[in-house]
Formats: sequence, C-alpha cells, structure tokens
Amino acid sequence: MLYLIDASVYVFRAYHSPLPEMLDAEHRPVHAVFGFARFLGDLLERTRPQFVGVAFDRRLASSYRNAIYPPYKANREPAPPDLAVQFDYCRELCACLGLAVFVDSYYEADDLIGTLAQRMRGHGVRSAFITRDKDLAQLVRDGDLYWDFGARGQLGYRDVERHFGVAPERFADYLALTGDTSDNIPGVPGVGPKTAAALMRAFASIDELYAGLARVSALGLRGGRELRERLREHREAVYLARRLTRIVCDMPLEVAVEDLRPRIPDRTALDGLYDRLGFGPMLRRQAERLAALAGGGSRQGGTSGPALA
Repeated sequence: MLYLIDASVYVFRAYHSPLPEMLDAEHRPVHAVFGFARFLGDLLERTRPQFVGVAFDRRLASSYRNAIYPPYKANREPAPPDLAVQFDYCRELCACLGLAVFVDSYYEADDLIGTLAQRMRGHGVRSAFITRDKDLAQLVRDGDLYWDFGARGQLGYRDVERHFGVAPERFADYLALTGDTSDNIPGVPGVGPKTAAALMRAFASIDELYAGLARVSALGLRGGRELRERLREHREAVYLARRLTRIVCDMPLEVAVEDLRPRIPDRTALDGLYDRLGFGPMLRRQAERLAALAGGGSRQGGTSGPALA
C-alpha cells in the first residue's frame, strides 16, 4: 500500500497543539516540527509502509485554482512567520527520514496526492490517504483508506458515504453544491449538506442533475420548486465551483515507483538537524528504530527526494 501524507494539515495541528515552548539555535519556535516529527515517526513505526509520499502545500496565491477564481482561499490569513520557517524544517526532516517529498507552486498537495494515487493504482497499488481534510475523501476507491492518523478511525470506500453522506465519486460535485467556506468557494444559497447529499443520491453527478433539473421538484425535498430555480440560477457558479473542488489526478509529475520506496534514514543528517532544533533523545531513539525497520533492501537516505520546485 502507498501511504500518502497530507503533511501541511499535520504541521498546522502540531503548531496549534499545547506543546511546551521549543526554540532552535536562532531562538525561533520549533514546536510544530517536534509535533510533526512525532506524528510521522509514530505513523512509520505502526504501518511499516512499502511506499510513501509526503505532499506539502506551498502558501502562494499562484495555483491554477487562483487563476480560475481569484478569491479562492482569499479568506485565509497568511501563515505566521515562525510557522513558515517550521515548514522548511519539516520538509528537511522528511528527506532526512528517507521519504519522497512533493511540493509544487501551481498545484496543491491534494493534486499531488491524487496524481500519485492514480499512478500507483495503475501498478495495482492501493493508497492510504493520511489527512484531516474531507476533500481527499473523493479519491478513495475500493481497497483504499481515508485515515486521520491518531484522531479518527480508518474509513474504507463504503465507509465514506456512511460518514460524509455522499459516495467518493460524487464528493467534488457535492462540495460544488454546498460550497466550502474554508476555501472561500460559494455554493448554491440554501443548499446545505443534507440537501446536497440527497441530490447526489438522486443524480450521479451535477451533469445528470442539470440534465434532469425538472425532476428536482418531485424528489420530496423541502421547497423543491424553489430549490430547482436556485439551482438553475446558479448553474454557472456550480460548474465553476466543481473546477475548484475536483482534485487533479493527472498533473505532470516525474516520479517512478521506486522513488516512493522509503529509504534508510540518514542518521548523520538527522542528528545534525535535531542538534539545530535542540531536540533531545526521544526522536533520535525513534530514528534508530526506523533505521532498523528500514534495514535490509532499502536504499540509504539523503537530504533530497523527487520533489518539485
């Protein structure tokens, strides 16, 4: 199985966790790095993955979604300066641990993850999506897992609909109807999760919904006639929203299957990084265990992976 780690959400979680103050050699906060390192080490020890990819978001307003819709994510505050530095450390940490790191200026981490999953699916490899982001539920197919490691149980393909109310294949369309306030994507006024889920159970896609719009008023939904007219009025906005909510699974990405095999952690580089961060023995002992687990046929780690600039 390929473990695809949506790294940024776990860095943010660590940043906002009640960890003690930690400072690097230049007196900058590094508690998010510590929390992320602990999460990552625990995940690797528990799963002993055959394949791993770690995807980061690059905090730039230059993604293709911003080109389509400039207000995309415009409601979000810029990351604090001390967090930006910690993201750099987290990427360095992943490389020292022998993991393939991916980041891109035009595509988001979701798109990197979707593309890697699709590529490996072609090789018969299923994916575990390690994330807290509901958007990635749309990628789950039979044999895959959606897993917020350490917080929520694993969800398989059929569990996604029971948990979120909509099947994975219809999730992007569902979000296009409800909108997504966290990403500043407007939906259809008056269409909340329950209504959108009901529409996605009645229609296979928003294409089918708009082809059979006359049927909406007969579905037994409250205010069916008014709902039909609101959907008609906001058709263009819904199709725009779907371009934003749909994860790209065919982005240009130079990566081979072997690039996704974890390498033996580079203990020298890790010790140097931990010295700069002021970290004690706990993570170093874990690195020893990870190196022992990697052992055998794994390649020696280094400070770079098949990352995109």
